[in-house]
Amino acid sequence: MKFMIHLFSLMLMLGVTTNIATASTTALSETNEVEGPHGGKLLTSDNFDIEITIYETGIPPEMRVYAYSDGQAIMPTDFQLTVSLERLGEVTDNLTFVPENDYFVSEQEIYEPHSYTVNVSASYQNNQVQWRYENFEGRTELSNRVIEAAGITTAEVEPKNLVFKETMFGIVAPVNSLQRGVSAQYPGVITEVLVDIGDAVEHDQPLARIRNAASGSIYTLFSPISGEVTERNANIGEVANSQQLFEITNLSTVWIELSAFPETIKQLSVGQSVNVYDLHQHLQATSEITYIAPKMTGGHIARARTVIDNSEGHWRPGMHVKADVTTHQIKAAQAVAKRALQTFRERPVVFVRVGNTFEVRMLELGRDDGEFVEVLDGIEPGASYVVDNSYLLKADVLKDGAAHDH
Repeated sequence: MKFMIHLFSLMLMLGVTTNIATASTTALSETNEVEGPHGGKLLTSDNFDIEITIYETGIPPEMRVYAYSDGQAIMPTDFQLTVSLERLGEVTDNLTFVPENDYFVSEQEIYEPHSYTVNVSASYQNNQVQWRYENFEGRTELSNRVIEAAGITTAEVEPKNLVFKETMFGIVAPVNSLQRGVSAQYPGVITEVLVDIGDAVEHDQPLARIRNAASGSIYTLFSPISGEVTERNANIGEVANSQQLFEITNLSTVWIELSAFPETIKQLSVGQSVNVYDLHQHLQATSEITYIAPKMTGGHIARARTVIDNSEGHWRPGMHVKADVTTHQIKAAQAVAKRALQTFRERPVVFVRVGNTFEVRMLELGRDDGEFVEVLDGIEPGASYVVDNSYLLKADVLKDGAAHDH
């Protein structure tokens, strides 16, 4: 990854990529970078000038246009004006204006980003003047070679099912019904022990033989289930009374006992899907919640339980695990990958791609499930946006500064 970043930086220095972060000028009349009396862009002709400003203090951004003749302000009722904004992706905003005080104000919001080619047509005293200039921000252009070398990938903005999960921790435990204790049927002396701890046994397999103290006859203890000997308290010559001599545990399935705190237990219900992981993330098992304890423990923890297959023996009783419980899902009309998000002027953005040009889109975000985030506004459905390595685009956009000028 470091090599890729250095390669990308080298390409930028060599001019392989073209960043268009500042306004350039192409017009029928003068569009030099001159600031007007109100801090806007001053468009000049022989004796008629107009000033383009974006006002956004406490209100949604709007365009305000002032006019001057021979350096003197003129009222908006004394001239005519049309303005269009050509945005990336062949989108054109045709603005309409109404007079207000000593300027024209747009009836449409100038939504972010303020990145477009501006076409202005104005007439005053039977003279018509046209200007065309570029006002780009958050935009850069890359060659196919640089895009591939930088590992930039894209996806489309589309509906997504957001899956919300609660991460919990727990421990592997044997299933009660698959764990059986074995005791002597009649008091007597143990004459033979046929199994040891760790031995696999089958149902009805002999475990030990005992001489009945009352009759003197020898009888056999059999395993009540198939499983593994997990406890042995029997030795030859010892007296067997009512004590447990063997414990047989079938670990083909095991319980996962999860700890749920009060804020978590409210999110849980029987039947919810569960993914269980060992703490090294080596293996995963999928199941569902089968039981939620009705009482909290002394530590204000409730138990939630799931049952998982253990036919290969990976899940050992006492092993600590973690689990992701799917608590609910929602359908988001639009969503983007969370890893695609960057910040631009302290707002969340993604970079859309049109051909070889990339440009920020300021987003209004909703809920996120850790992988995808709901988009409420700011990008078009089906737009192609950068998922991987979008930070390289941000670095390219910011290398000449992130001024927000109009």
